[in-house]
Amino acid sequence: MLRRRDVLAGLGVAGFAAAGGSGLLARQAAPSLKPRPPVSGGRLHEWTLTARERPARLLGSSGPNTPVWTYSDGLLPVMRVHLGDRIRATLHNELPQHTSIHWHGIRLDNPMDGVPYLTQPPVMPGESFTYELMPPDPGTFFIHPHCNESGQTGRGMASVLIVEGDEARRPDDDIVLAYKDWRLAPDGAWLPTETAEGASRAGTFGTVRAVNGIGAASRDVRPNGDLRLRILNLDNTRIIEVGVEDADAFVIAVDGNAVAPFTLDTWRMGPAMRLDLLVRAPAAGRSFKVIDYFGAETWTLGTFMARGDAKKRTPFDPALLYAPDIPRVDIARAERLSFSFSAASGSIAETAALLAPDDPLAKILMDALCVRDSAFWAINKTSWPSGDHRNIPPPIGMLEAGKSYVFELSNVTPHPHPIHLHGHTFEVLSASRLKRPRHFADTLLLQPKERIEIAFVARPGDWMFHCHVLEHLEYGMMGYLRVA
Repeated sequence: MLRRRDVLAGLGVAGFAAAGGSGLLARQAAPSLKPRPPVSGGRLHEWTLTARERPARLLGSSGPNTPVWTYSDGLLPVMRVHLGDRIRATLHNELPQHTSIHWHGIRLDNPMDGVPYLTQPPVMPGESFTYELMPPDPGTFFIHPHCNESGQTGRGMASVLIVEGDEARRPDDDIVLAYKDWRLAPDGAWLPTETAEGASRAGTFGTVRAVNGIGAASRDVRPNGDLRLRILNLDNTRIIEVGVEDADAFVIAVDGNAVAPFTLDTWRMGPAMRLDLLVRAPAAGRSFKVIDYFGAETWTLGTFMARGDAKKRTPFDPALLYAPDIPRVDIARAERLSFSFSAASGSIAETAALLAPDDPLAKILMDALCVRDSAFWAINKTSWPSGDHRNIPPPIGMLEAGKSYVFELSNVTPHPHPIHLHGHTFEVLSASRLKRPRHFADTLLLQPKERIEIAFVARPGDWMFHCHVLEHLEYGMMGYLRVA
């Protein structure tokens, strides 16, 4: 049988099909969701996160140990707080290089954003730093370093952060699927997490695919139950296109922000993007799968078998979440700015990008490069300086706090770029290629030759603005906005 998602994938379109060729997206019907009731008080969560090397069997329980870098003993652990709670997290650095913690997707105060040299001093080996924040929004988020990201995150430095308090009713289960590749040799040793050839193209891909650290997910679920699946793409590089087979599934949140529920066909996720689904489990004895359809071969993220005491079957109501409470943009009064994401002018990457991947000249060009000696990528023709982060360049934009902005983002490269704005949740207004409903997000996938409009209300501080293919940001596709 020809499935709808197969047709959409063949057309290069995923997810919600917007009408017309103008790229204007359907209005996100947030008013159809109930407003979130107020919260008061809350707990103080005091965490100690120790960044150091620990052994893990990434190739399976019978495989060799690999020295991973993590914040705790578990791989990609899940930390939960409730809306209104405060977090006091002390990072101890026992790595051989400096590090930090960026709270991805959280609208927090700028000094806590975790960018070495820009918002805080780097946490040097043997030093500590304490982060204090109160997340203002519920949803699905994560943490990771913000310097040498391809190396530190590539070796395991990430944790899932869930802020509860967005549900109008409790689902029968809440399941985290954190996707991340590992770049390993067959003996479990690390391969280079970045290469010049990968950095100048779509990125350097892992060799071992995994969910929640090791292999694909597999678990039993309650028959006929309503399951919240929180899917995170925590990979350095890989784009995934998520679909569900043999169960009804609705998209209920994007990057932690509730949407008026719509049926999932597939949803394309670049690195750092998140997707929350509500899935109705099948009858006892049956299973469903979450699958990545991107690429030449599909890959199963998780298989879920319905076993045990069956829930009485009722009509499926996917309106699980309260409406998001994000500052709304005054479009009529918004200032408009344009940002172009390109190869760095005059770089070897600019030349190599015009060649076929198997062209011998492209290979020669890439092999002749020293890692990080050159900038491959740029925003508005400006590249982040090569070398370490202490060479802070001027901001790529000067904004006014409390003012509404509409950004037009354009990708003039042949590769996709997941673009992330720190400290803000923006509304995706329009897209010229990959159609989506109008929604809130903090990271979007900018397809090759695509233009996307986003809108937000500026918050004070110096906020990073970059591609989240980690080699791309390290090789120049990164800047910051100064909001005063």
